[in-house]
Parts: sequence; structure tokens; C-alpha cells
Amino acid sequence: MHVILATNEVSMQQYVGPLVQQAQAEVAQREVARQAIGNLTGLGVKDPREIAANVINIILGFLGIIAVVLILIGGFMWMTAAGNDDKVATAKKIMTAGIIGLVIVLAAFGIAKFVVNALITATA
Repeated sequence: MHVILATNEVSMQQYVGPLVQQAQAEVAQREVARQAIGNLTGLGVKDPREIAANVINIILGFLGIIAVVLILIGGFMWMTAAGNDDKVATAKKIMTAGIIGLVIVLAAFGIAKFVVNALITATA
């Protein structure tokens, strides 16, 4: 029984081995062609999904910075209000808007990270 299985494995390797080598050669040729086209056009060879993920991260980073700056501005306005209730109310509104914006940006970052990772692993 073991002899028959061993001979079947050997015969499978004889048939499958060249097919695997041919597939690996085709993949290597496609990679060389993709790099040549990327170098020729100057567009690069980076995966579009990675580019989209980088753009999303940069945009969300800027939005996060803006939210933190709003919180700082609101805090500064509050500290320099000198007891003026109108200025304190305005500062509170600005700080609230900054905190809400920061929460939205962090949630968007988490969702975008999840979706991009799901896309990359699903189509890899």
C-alpha cells in the first residue's frame, strides 16, 4: 500500500513539477514587464491599493492635526477670556467641535484601516 502511494506521489511530481515551474517563470516575466513599464512611464510599480491607503492616511492625519489645533485654540481662548462669559462660551464651542472632529477622524481612521486591510488580504 505504501509503495503504491509513493509511486503515485512521484508520478504526480513529474506531472505537476513542470507546470509549477512554468507558472513561476510566467509570474517572473510579468513582474519584469511591470517594472519595465513603471520605469518607462515614470509612474512607478506600487500597488494602487497601497497608494490609496497612503493618501487616506495623509488626509486623515491632516484632519487630526486640525482637530487638535482647534482644541488648543479653544483652550487658549478660554484661558484668555478673563471671565467674559461670551468668550468662554465661544471657547467651549470651539473645543467641543475639535473633540467631536477628533473622534470622527479617529473613527474614520479605524474604519479605513480595516477596509484597506480587508481589501489587500482578500485580493492578494
